[in-house]
Amino acid sequence: MQATEHQLQASQPQTLNYGTQGQGEDVILVHGLFGDLDNLKGLGQALEEHYRVTRIDVPNHGQSPHWDHMDYPSLSQAVVALMDELGIEKAHLVGHSMGGKIVLATALDHPERVKSVVAADIAPVAYLPRHQKVFDALTSLPLDGSVDRKAALAHVLGKGVDEGTAQFLLKSLRRADEGFYWRMNLSGLISAYDAIIGWPFEDKRFDGATLFIRGEDSDYVSADHRDAILAQFPKVQLKSIGGAGHWLHAQKPAIFNRLVKNFLDSQSPEALG
Repeated sequence: MQATEHQLQASQPQTLNYGTQGQGEDVILVHGLFGDLDNLKGLGQALEEHYRVTRIDVPNHGQSPHWDHMDYPSLSQAVVALMDELGIEKAHLVGHSMGGKIVLATALDHPERVKSVVAADIAPVAYLPRHQKVFDALTSLPLDGSVDRKAALAHVLGKGVDEGTAQFLLKSLRRADEGFYWRMNLSGLISAYDAIIGWPFEDKRFDGATLFIRGEDSDYVSADHRDAILAQFPKVQLKSIGGAGHWLHAQKPAIFNRLVKNFLDSQSPEALG
């Protein structure tokens, strides 16, 4: 089924961009830092036969508005505002990395709106800063047209960013009348970075079904996070994907999509027909 894209009023007086595909129980997909709604498009296609899938551009990303203030309480409220506008009473939520934190925050802040949660390669904890090279590469890239895309890639690589991440980041580099511009709100993400790596919900708990999927080669979810996960999400399943790092949905899409679909199907008997 062809996905459709819209813009939707969010918690701030602006609009969120989203796309929909399929029909059935509602599933909302939320991408990670520096991404957009296309990041989880493959998962949406794997689910659309039995679910109505809504993929969103997180504020300060893609075609969604640029927010001056961005933290997990406001982002979780934006998810609920989207659900209200679409007439969705409850939904399954799936998110990767920062998007995983957004869906976990939504479950903790608005449990009555959430059927189940899937968090991909992220834990409900505060992290140490780890994107300094990325921010340095992006903020130092000349946008005046003095470099082309090939030179832009070389610039980002020269700042110590690996090629896969560099190619991913440059998807948000768009050509202007003269030079380029970042489609993401880079300055907004820098100012919100402490909130993005933080976690203000340690004292809350979600009693619904939850799945954490980690890449075995990633350090984002480790044994050190077990207590925090269980304290906040006691009805949890934890799965690992061998040979996958933080970008597990792109590195092992068939396995990742199957794990998510099997979990959602187990929570949605009617999806099985």
